[in-house]
Amino acid sequence: MGIRFWKTQSSRKLSTTIPIVSDALVASAAVTNTADRVSIAERERLDFYAGRAAAFEQTVARAERVSRAISFARVASFATTATALAAALWWPGTSRTLLWTATLSAALVFVALVVAHARVDAWKQWNQIRGRQNREQAARVRRDWDLVPRADLGQPSPDHPYAADLDLVGRASLADLLGAPATPAGRRLLATWLLTPSTIEAIRGRQEGVAELALELEWRQQVHALGSLAAFDPIRLERFLAWAEQPPWLLSRRWLIWTARTLPGIAAVLAALHWSGVTGVGYWIPALLANTVLRYAAGRRLRNTFDGIEAQQSAREHGERLFRIVREHTFRSRSLTGLAAALGTGHSAADAAFRRLGRVMAFVDLRHSSLLHFPVNAITLWDLHVLYALERWRAASGEAVRRWFDTVGEFEALSALAGLSHDNADWTFPELSAPTPPVLEARDLAHPLLPRGVRVANDVRVGPAGRFLFVTGSNMSGKSTLLRALGVNVALADAGGPVCASWLRMPRVELRTMMRVQDSLELGVSYFMASLNRLRRVIAPAAADGADPPVLLYLLDEILQGTNTAERQIAVRTILRHLLARSAIGALTSHDVSLAEADDIGSAADAVHFTEAVDGADQTARLSFDYRLRPGVATSRNALKLMRIIGLDAADQ
Repeated sequence: MGIRFWKTQSSRKLSTTIPIVSDALVASAAVTNTADRVSIAERERLDFYAGRAAAFEQTVARAERVSRAISFARVASFATTATALAAALWWPGTSRTLLWTATLSAALVFVALVVAHARVDAWKQWNQIRGRQNREQAARVRRDWDLVPRADLGQPSPDHPYAADLDLVGRASLADLLGAPATPAGRRLLATWLLTPSTIEAIRGRQEGVAELALELEWRQQVHALGSLAAFDPIRLERFLAWAEQPPWLLSRRWLIWTARTLPGIAAVLAALHWSGVTGVGYWIPALLANTVLRYAAGRRLRNTFDGIEAQQSAREHGERLFRIVREHTFRSRSLTGLAAALGTGHSAADAAFRRLGRVMAFVDLRHSSLLHFPVNAITLWDLHVLYALERWRAASGEAVRRWFDTVGEFEALSALAGLSHDNADWTFPELSAPTPPVLEARDLAHPLLPRGVRVANDVRVGPAGRFLFVTGSNMSGKSTLLRALGVNVALADAGGPVCASWLRMPRVELRTMMRVQDSLELGVSYFMASLNRLRRVIAPAAADGADPPVLLYLLDEILQGTNTAERQIAVRTILRHLLARSAIGALTSHDVSLAEADDIGSAADAVHFTEAVDGADQTARLSFDYRLRPGVATSRNALKLMRIIGLDAADQ
């Protein structure tokens, strides 16, 4: 089911006012009257999700009322059964036939109510999940991170070239904005897409799938709800997948199969002969003992297999529905049609295979009956026959199980990106090309993690090779946010998702950032040394060779602050010359406007800046930013004026 929203108009100009108090210079990014800046499209989305959540919550309330009524009816039917049974057994002079009929009828009603109660509870749980989905999605639209659940995609390596700088994972991250897939395979794949560069062909294929799934909101939510119900535990699921891929044990021992089939028959014949008086000796007893010895000889193998299978009972039940809803859906794009085909058709389809597995697993439950399990196995070798059926299933379908879960995981990863596209109709899919020379260009580029009423869009051009974007401006004016906006949108583009821009074109890039650097007391690493280590990882890809390598895109924010000004200027210029000489493209922020004065560096710099203004005087002064990118190097000089405002006079130099 799709939903149509109006396209948003361009973002209004944002003017953030920050008061200056006498005892400190306090900076805050809070924006007043944010609600007035929320577009019509966003209001429609919020109303839409609120309406869906309310509808599901009404269904939950109705299910609770029905559940309570059934609970009372169960108590009444149980009491009726007990009373009628007592009367049939002990009350003299009554119609026993009538009482036994009443007992049986009340017992059947009780059983029916138990079944109905389970279905109502399942119905209630389903609608609770659906209501929660829509409330969480509304929170994502608002960027209300306190109400957005944490998306656990795992922690990337501390040495990852850009994950920590760009908030790709963790609280209030891009992963939280997307929402975590329910299956372990989906979470792994989405994390890989966000953290690893992809080929242009792979990205275009994902874009096609994301664009189609953006219109399939109801289907996407159903898939995620089924995955949530299954509650896939990664460790247990991996154990099940490992079992499915193991070579057969019992099937490779034909003698054991025929022994398991023959011994119970021999015991049955000998028992019949004994009971009929043909033989006077109980020869069937040694046969039963042989059955018991054989069963316990295979006990460890049976126990490990059954434990692994039963641990995935819930996953199997809901997994069957999950496979079916994906396989039976009609897709239009070639990429999604081909992906769904991996789930098979007919008798060999994933859902059909899991349905057969469910029928076999029903026979495993006998082992939980302490009164029946031992005698039934002693007579029939029940567990070995069940193991035989499981291994036949594994031989037919086991090798495909991991592929089936990976396929559903890919649909989930695409659905997470599709949700972002659905909720941001004014975003666009980037154009991917191999321009010569390489250039990254964007119109109305903004940071996707900021609320719509807060973020400000700018036109940006990075490149071509031999040039770099030189961003200047005061603290809090927007320099770091611009670099992060570039980086996060590049990560989204690499994943195959939409970007927070009205238009973006980029080559295939290898992203490297340096924004958040920390020293380490434990390792004895100073801030400057930590910066050098990070820079070494940024610079290293620039020297990489190979056929059609990606373009290095570097984003450097106020680098090498942990040393004196003179040496920092020399070091930064050395690094820039190294990058410029190796056909990399990128952006650098700095307060040091003298970088643009060096002949070779200045001629390669595309200088842009942010500015600020101080309105008023003395204690009423306010510092304001509009976060608009302007050409040239920053020229504002407000520091001394601000010092005078807070009572610290300084002589102009």
